[in-house]
Amino acid sequence: MHPPPPAADAMDFSQNSLFGYMEDLQELTIIERPVRRSLKTPEEIERLTVDEDLSDIERAVYLLSAGQDIQGTSVIANLPFLVRQNPAETLRRVLPKVREVLHVAGVEMQLTAAVSFRTILQEESVSIHTYAHSFLQVILLHLEHRDAGVSNAWLETLLSVIEVLPKETLKHEILNPLVSKAQLSQTVQSRLVSCKILGKMTNKFDAHTIKREILPLVKSLCQDVEYEVRSCMCRQLENIAQGIGTELTKSVVLPELIELSRDEGSSVRLAAFETLVNLLDVFDTDDRSQTILPLVKSFCEKSFKADESILISLSLHLGKLCHGLYGILTPDQHLRFLEFYKKLCTLGLQQENGHNENQIPPQILEQEKKYISVRKNCAYNFPAMIVFVDPKNFHMELYSTFFCLCHDPEVPVRYTIAICFYEVSKLLNSGVYLIHKELITLLQDESLEVLDALIDHLPEILELMSTGGESSVQENKLSSLPDLIPALTAAEQRAAASLKWRTHEKLLQKYACLPHIISSDQIYYRFLQRMFTIVMTNNVLPVQKAASRTLCIFLRYNRKQEQRHEVIQKLIEQLGQGKSYWNRLRFLDTCEFIIEIFSKSFFCKYFFLPAIELTHDPVANVRMKLCYLLPKVKSTLKIPADKHLLQQLEMCVRKLLCQEKDKDVLAIVKRTVLELDRMEMSMDAEQLEKEKQQSDGRPMSEKSFEKKRRDTKTPTTLPKSIPISVPGPSGTSTPSTSKEIKKSKLIRSQSFNNQAFHAKYGNLDKCASKSSTVGYTPSVSGLGKTSVVSLTDDSFRTRNACSAPTTFSPNASLPGTSRGTGNSVDPKSSGSKETPPRKATLKSRKSNP
Repeated sequence: MHPPPPAADAMDFSQNSLFGYMEDLQELTIIERPVRRSLKTPEEIERLTVDEDLSDIERAVYLLSAGQDIQGTSVIANLPFLVRQNPAETLRRVLPKVREVLHVAGVEMQLTAAVSFRTILQEESVSIHTYAHSFLQVILLHLEHRDAGVSNAWLETLLSVIEVLPKETLKHEILNPLVSKAQLSQTVQSRLVSCKILGKMTNKFDAHTIKREILPLVKSLCQDVEYEVRSCMCRQLENIAQGIGTELTKSVVLPELIELSRDEGSSVRLAAFETLVNLLDVFDTDDRSQTILPLVKSFCEKSFKADESILISLSLHLGKLCHGLYGILTPDQHLRFLEFYKKLCTLGLQQENGHNENQIPPQILEQEKKYISVRKNCAYNFPAMIVFVDPKNFHMELYSTFFCLCHDPEVPVRYTIAICFYEVSKLLNSGVYLIHKELITLLQDESLEVLDALIDHLPEILELMSTGGESSVQENKLSSLPDLIPALTAAEQRAAASLKWRTHEKLLQKYACLPHIISSDQIYYRFLQRMFTIVMTNNVLPVQKAASRTLCIFLRYNRKQEQRHEVIQKLIEQLGQGKSYWNRLRFLDTCEFIIEIFSKSFFCKYFFLPAIELTHDPVANVRMKLCYLLPKVKSTLKIPADKHLLQQLEMCVRKLLCQEKDKDVLAIVKRTVLELDRMEMSMDAEQLEKEKQQSDGRPMSEKSFEKKRRDTKTPTTLPKSIPISVPGPSGTSTPSTSKEIKKSKLIRSQSFNNQAFHAKYGNLDKCASKSSTVGYTPSVSGLGKTSVVSLTDDSFRTRNACSAPTTFSPNASLPGTSRGTGNSVDPKSSGSKETPPRKATLKSRKSNP
């Protein structure tokens, strides 16, 4: 039986597809043709070629005279450099050509020139007198360019120039011509420019000049026939008021603002309202209560009937307005402003009907966007409204509004209230417990933008929550907020599951505050293992480092020996001896954090030998990273107590120098050796003196010991021919020194360093107690100089954590041997990141012969 013939439709489909591909190729060919035509011909290239022997000034003159527009624009963009390099020749030869070109220049060249002129002013490449003489007229000439963007660019440059010009130059070059430029016979663009110039230079003149020459122009522009000019001048009245003083502001500016607030143009009324709000501090109580308050009340009452843009501005300035009027309002007026704010906070929420956005008319969608902006501005002003009602009245007056803002259906509103959450917490102080639930709500918000905004001040917020707003620390540590830990863990999981790794990194960094907030048992069972998992499995390096540092802080504040031992064991076995070289790199990062956070003795006891063992790592990147870390590793040693570790370090460095085959690693090793050689070793002065007395065979009195300790110091620099040795059991003596050192008590750490370990962690003890098993004592003069310093313990002082049952999580069981039995599933162990497991373990590690 033969197979059935293909269907006709299938045949047609394939042919149509073939012809479709051919049409696409033809379209691509058509698109490509203009690209080929845009290539320069030999004649065009010849015209664009410039003699290489020309100087910068000559080349600039030539390109401005005979070059194309793009070349002229390049010269003008390079003008600040030419002025710095050769100001005299640039102003004499290049600037005249620039003036000529700008008369017929296009928009791009004009914009470039405006920026270059402003840059020359800011760099102060020439004196102000020279700048005004050479550049000011060019700037003024192009202020009224027909293109609005070009005109604004030149105006910005002129406003920058006005700040530094002397008074006489301002008066003759700018103010006098401004009288004619502000007349009604001039263009609208010219009058708008005049408004902004007046607002900028008012504070440059004395009161007499302002009253005689500037204020008449201001009044004229406030009464201009064009609403754009009236609005622009109205917005400059704030700057003018600051320049003319309180008396003139009350007699001249305030009447103009009152008249403009009743203007027929909504944009003018809005400008008058915003200016009044910004000038509230200038007016006295009588002006605010008798003049401004009635205007503001009328404006608020009419705002719902006006355009939504007025509501947006009103909601943005409402906090400042209430603050400025605070103290002059009657109880009834106070209540009306509060109710008006509450109404704005829910504006548009009553219209939620669940319809599809595609079914809503465009004008309704635009209106809803404006309502969202209003509620967002209300969230921004919420801390100011707490002050307005008094924090003691928060629960009765504003809590329901705060609840609505935290549960608003729009992300921008919740994002803004999350930003303000810390300010709200500070204002509530002892009443911060009232917003516990809202904190949990925002931590569980589905939008990571809201979470990102909240965690900026998360440590401070949690601190306020844990202390109830008081300065003394409470022992219950958020016992009244049982949902906090699940909310924090869920927030981290949402951040980890997203692509926004920066939010995840920031959250992990903020979790470092948790030892001050919750108990060490809660951290151990709910957060510590999660940090370790992130270090082991996450693919983003900054996130891994953040988790590693937070893990070290958790470990530092954990006071339970068994839990600490377990974490240390995991760090060494699963990271330091892990199958994946990526994990071993993260172990070195962790070592760096441990050096930073823990005491030096802690690092030497548990992590020194596992770290330097990586000098034998088969991966060059691991050895390279270790070389960079070696100076910090050496800085943890104290002589003579750690002389055996110094010998181990010397031996590892010698082997790297002799056996390293990777040229990049070898180069870093050589640089590291030089750095190690320049380092000074810390020395235990008390221990040195005791060993010397013991070697001399005579008792040491207390007075002589104090005198010896003050006088003992090795020189900071010694000839290379004189080896620096450390006294040991063999009886060698310590050289006397001349520089006096400070006395200090030996502060013994109360951490678990000096306490007994659990029996199951005997291999860690063996790793840490190598100091008693090294069988050789070569000279320690090979890696650097030595100096005597007093020994102090740099352990952290921590809070007492709440106790909890000393049981282990079933997920926290540890293998008793090396990395070979660590993590069986390692996402980093595939491909080039996997190396064969080594046989070295903590238990079997021995010193080098």
